[in-house]
Amino acid sequence: MYKKQNIYWSCQLIGWLFYTAINLFFFKLSYKTNALDVIIFLLWFPLGLSITHLYRAVINKLTILNSKILFQLPFIVFSSFLMSFIFFVFNVFIIKLFSDINYQLDYVAAISKILSLMLIFIIWSVIYFGFHYFNNYKKTEIQNLKLEANKNEIELNTLKSQLNPHFMFNSLNSIRALVDEDPKKAKTAITQLSNILRNTLMMHKNKFIAFEEEIKLVTDYLALEHIRYEERLTFDLDIDPKTLQIPIPPMMIQTLVENAIKHGISHLVDGGEIIIKATLEDDTFKISVKNTGQLISNSHSLLGVGVDNTNNRLKILYGNKANFKLENFDYKNVISELTIKL
Repeated sequence: MYKKQNIYWSCQLIGWLFYTAINLFFFKLSYKTNALDVIIFLLWFPLGLSITHLYRAVINKLTILNSKILFQLPFIVFSSFLMSFIFFVFNVFIIKLFSDINYQLDYVAAISKILSLMLIFIIWSVIYFGFHYFNNYKKTEIQNLKLEANKNEIELNTLKSQLNPHFMFNSLNSIRALVDEDPKKAKTAITQLSNILRNTLMMHKNKFIAFEEEIKLVTDYLALEHIRYEERLTFDLDIDPKTLQIPIPPMMIQTLVENAIKHGISHLVDGGEIIIKATLEDDTFKISVKNTGQLISNSHSLLGVGVDNTNNRLKILYGNKANFKLENFDYKNVISELTIKL
């Protein structure tokens, strides 16, 4: 509010001072002037300032700025005519008050002067109303952006809430399978799960984490799943060191790995292999998760929550700067590839 007041008064003072000075300048070029003429012209400055400031008070009192434009336009025209008439009458009164010359009113000249003044007041109104239109437009845009951000935040939290139960369910199933078979391995699995959950709780608070942190989570998860599947699951990581500090959404890669195991390797009698690769070339960050298996349908219902979740999160966070695809790599492997333009 304080800043808007400063802008208003600066424009008022500069605008009317300039109008007064330019009229006095051209008058001096056309006529011989004395000190009295200069004083009369200088009185235009407080006169115009007072009339427009009173006009502003009326606009605010009647909340004209909130009215429809079809009402504002005739209001501006009528108010500009009224202000120009008042300005002209006061100017004539000032001339008669300070000048000894017998001032004769020329009606044609008077109408011409009132119309020229009316144009000045219309310009003032256009600037004043235009400023508020622009300011309100910016406020509306900011409000819309805040609403969109809140909407996205809610969507992200919903997606995260989908991830954690899905992850917990699979992990607890892995441990349950080991409790009777090998208590020692079950204890190791519980420790690994504890590490994963600790990291997951920390990640839940952040919209982005370093890729290095995500890889640690994925490694723990694969180690936990390796205990469950034993020799049926092998994995390898090929990570470019330049990618380690790149920020990515938490649990993004872990979701793809989990999807590869659940919908790929778990259905194969002999199991299979997961290869995770990350590269950075020409400001393009590429992550691929290749696993043994085949896509036999394009139906999303067969691919689980992980794929839909990945697509939705990427759209919210990156828009058109990120791309995700899942397809058969060859006759025995599936690849999910994530590309982010930095």
